[in-house]
Amino acid sequence: MRHITNTLRCLSFGLLMGLSTVSAAQENAGDIKIVVEQPWARASIGTSRPGGAYLALRNEGDVPVYLVGLRADISAMPSIHETQTNDEGVSRMVPAGDIEIPAGGTLALEPGSYHIMLMKLQSPLVEGETFLMTLLFSDGLEMEVVVPVLRIGARGPEG
Repeated sequence: MRHITNTLRCLSFGLLMGLSTVSAAQENAGDIKIVVEQPWARASIGTSRPGGAYLALRNEGDVPVYLVGLRADISAMPSIHETQTNDEGVSRMVPAGDIEIPAGGTLALEPGSYHIMLMKLQSPLVEGETFLMTLLFSDGLEMEVVVPVLRIGARGPEG
């Protein structure tokens, strides 16, 4: 039943937003104002490999905010990672920990940088579908974001 409720919530939000990836959510909590822009994920080939999701977080508040985690029913192990490249040009992904979004600043989660790993997918990420993800912040703020799934080779929110 929960999956059906989440699906209906995603569909309703998608219809209201016209499935736009320009801005998915905005949340105010006291002096904190976070705007989520351009959420997207790549379609996956089945569930055996992790999925990736990306977005930008704009802090319109007067104090720094920290992204500390996330939840997504589509993944049994969602986490935030950072791509690091050593002096020899070899890249690897490592858990990021808490990430600061400075007052008046933007944090981009994008390929080759900070990004969301959706490990242990519960179902494939299917092009044209959406899923719900909840972002968790250090001040206790939780934001639900509808994430549209783009084609497998997508390089950005424009596809």
